[in-house]
Formats: sequence, structure tokens, C-alpha cells
Amino acid sequence: MEKILQSYTPVSLEQMKAVRLMNRIDTKYVTTLPKLVRLLEMAREQYWVQEIDGRRNMPYYTLYYDTDRYDMYLEHLRGRKTRQKIRIRAYEHSGVSFLEVKNKNNKGRTAKKRVECAVGEKDGHTDFIASHLHYAPDRLMNRIENRFTRITLVNRNMTERLTIDTNLRFHNFTTNQVCCLEGLVIIELKRDGQTFSPILELLRQLRIQPSGFSKYCMGMALTDGGLKQNRFKPRLRMINKMCRVDYDVPFKNS
Repeated sequence: MEKILQSYTPVSLEQMKAVRLMNRIDTKYVTTLPKLVRLLEMAREQYWVQEIDGRRNMPYYTLYYDTDRYDMYLEHLRGRKTRQKIRIRAYEHSGVSFLEVKNKNNKGRTAKKRVECAVGEKDGHTDFIASHLHYAPDRLMNRIENRFTRITLVNRNMTERLTIDTNLRFHNFTTNQVCCLEGLVIIELKRDGQTFSPILELLRQLRIQPSGFSKYCMGMALTDGGLKQNRFKPRLRMINKMCRVDYDVPFKNS
């Protein structure tokens, strides 16, 4: 896969600012590493790859918060279209991290608000949280953290981003359970409205279908058997068919 990525034309982080898409429509796809390799081979003439300091597959860290009653997890479980999520996302290669509140509306559009914030220091941003989150800051608890590596592609018209996440692993703060999704790939198409996307035809050719996948919810369901999971069970079965779920792994080695 690294050899294929090196054949792509690189685009810088500065150039990528033109496609930040803070208010966007997201479509997720779940697939396997062999299909990802084929997709990258097919897409290289129509997409550029983000490169930072010579790297094209970047390490990420995320810390998710939820309330004392798991309200955000349960909203997703119940199928509510309008929902929120709060997290700290760290771009490990650059050392930059942000506290982010994501809002999804009933039309499938995602809007994100964020402020620069060191990991574990959300308590210094109670005003930001109170302004953008429906839940009181003092109800928030560390729930789960994850690590993954991300490839970011951009189409040559600079109208969309495609993020490709591999090497997913989770650590649950309540149960202390760790798990790794060996060989699973999460692809997310991010675009402003229904603009033309070259990747859609390639995904169709490879029979990679849209499939909702919340890293937060799937990580929680996989690492805490005490949580309600009924609506997530088909997705959990899909994960087990597509990859190896390994619970005997360290969290920090990605």
C-alpha cells in the first residue's frame, strides 16, 4: 500500500485548507485491506494524497467523552438522526489537538465546531462546551480512546476529501478493555452537498456499499458488554466477518 501511495501526486496541508468542509455531508464505507489496495490503484489519476513532512499515512488519536448516563451513545443506538458527539482529536505527527463538538442534523449534514485544546484539558474550555453542546460540561466523563492511521485524498477539483482509516484500536476507560480491528478499513467521503464525486463509481465497481460506522459507538459496543447493543448487532456481526477482532493487544502500539 505504501508503494501505491508514493505514486500519487502530493498535496500540502496548506493547500488542503481549501477543502476543510466544516459543514458537510459525510458518507461512510466499510471494507477490507485487499479492496482498499485495489481502490487506491484505481483512484490515483483522479486524486491527490495529503503529505506532511514526507508522510502520507498519518497517526491519529481520539478521546471521546459522554455523559454519566451515556446519553450520546444511547441517542445513536436509538437511531436519532439529530445527535451530537464530543471528542479531543490529536494529530500525533504534528502535535496539534482540538476539542471538537460534532452536530448531525436530520438531513444527514454534519457541522463541526472546534477549539485548540491539549489532550485531557477540556475543563479549561467549559464556555466552549456550554455554547455548543446540549449537555452540561460537568456531566462529561472519559469514555473511550482510539488510535488509527489515516490517508487523506482530495479530488483534483478540490471539492471533496476522502479519508481512509486503518489500524483501528480502542481502549475503554470504564472496563479497561482494549481491542484491535485487524484488517478493517473505514472510508469516509466528505463533500459539500451533492457535488460530483469520481470515487463513487470506483466504489460501485468494487461493490463497496455505504455503511454507517461510528468509531465511538462501535468501540464502546466492542469493549463494554454491559451496554445496550441491540441496534448495533448487525454491524458488529459485519465487523467480525470482515476482520479479526483482537482483544489481546496493547493499545499504544499501532
